[in-house]
Amino acid sequence: MKDRARLWPQAHPVALDAGLALAVLAVILGNMFIGPHTERYDASVPDILLAVLGSAALMVRRRSPLGVLAFTGAVTVVYLLTATGEGRAPVAATVVVALFSASTRTDRTTTFRLGLATCLLLPAIAMLFGARPWYSAENIALFAWSGMAAAAGEATRHRRAYVAAVEERAERAERTREEEAKRRVAEERMRIARELHDVVAHHIALVNVQAGVAAHVMDSRPDQAKQALAHVREASRSALDELRATVGLLRQSGDPAAPMEPAPGLGVLDQLVDGFRRAGLPVEVAEEDPGTLPASVDLTAYRVIQESLTNVHKHAGPGARAQIRIVRGDGTLEVTVVDRGGSPQAPGTAGGGHGLIGMRERAAALGGTCEAGPCTQGGFRVHARLPLVVPGQPAARRGDGRIPA
Repeated sequence: MKDRARLWPQAHPVALDAGLALAVLAVILGNMFIGPHTERYDASVPDILLAVLGSAALMVRRRSPLGVLAFTGAVTVVYLLTATGEGRAPVAATVVVALFSASTRTDRTTTFRLGLATCLLLPAIAMLFGARPWYSAENIALFAWSGMAAAAGEATRHRRAYVAAVEERAERAERTREEEAKRRVAEERMRIARELHDVVAHHIALVNVQAGVAAHVMDSRPDQAKQALAHVREASRSALDELRATVGLLRQSGDPAAPMEPAPGLGVLDQLVDGFRRAGLPVEVAEEDPGTLPASVDLTAYRVIQESLTNVHKHAGPGARAQIRIVRGDGTLEVTVVDRGGSPQAPGTAGGGHGLIGMRERAAALGGTCEAGPCTQGGFRVHARLPLVVPGQPAARRGDGRIPA
């Protein structure tokens, strides 16, 4: 109910201005007929006509505030020059209201000039040419009311501008919060998609290859088929375990039964390499001790190697072999994975996969780089350069994923 009453004037400006004009006219006519000077004042038709004209002009004060001010000022001047007797109706009330309206819709300089002109001209005309003495209270009141109207209009305009600025800032802040929330949601979705891809892709690739091997040698070499199926079972179990851990961390329910294992790092690189070796991919590792690494760098290095080996296993073809080199330099960790086998198609380009994109995004998120492309003598090379100082990364961990004491 209060909001409706507050918004009603904004929704019905014409009705409000008409009511204001009638109220001003009522005050003027009331002073003419029932004011303190009624017994000494003879209300003439011209005086009433001037009061009606000045009041009626207020109905368009929003459309043309300066024009209404000029018109009511002229009406007031005519009235001051023609009125007789000791009593005087407040026709000047129309110019006071018009001055207030004009002050609310102009700048400070214009308001000052309009207020100064009204305060000086109208009282001067009344003092020099009016029927009452120059020192009369009505002349002084005309000066005071004109000044107060200009000051009140300026204060109202300033208040409206302040409220509008506050509302604009609030709306802009709300839009910024919404955009930030959308951006964070998009980034989180991308992070989850990248993490799920890294967790599942290489396991599924191993399952696919080993299942194909088992189907191919099932009749001729059943022992090799059983070995391939064992690899399928192991890769499937590893994929389920990592998915369970990832989903548990994403839920963050606080359940003590939820998986709390840290994300894999270079400390479990041997397990990753052994899995690919058992799947038939020869892998050589040349690793210097990386020492203590930030958690995000440790995870990114592991994921780059994991995705690179998966691509080699999927795309390099028979006889492929991979070489891994990890070097800790001055403020950076460099990870290089090279496929030395024949490559019918560049790893990561078949099937519309997102592996290479995910590696680049992970490296870029840390302020590093990841480059991938064919070698001049055949094969494929992935090289990632990761900074060891990561903004917002408070703790470092060893390659096994544990926080050092």
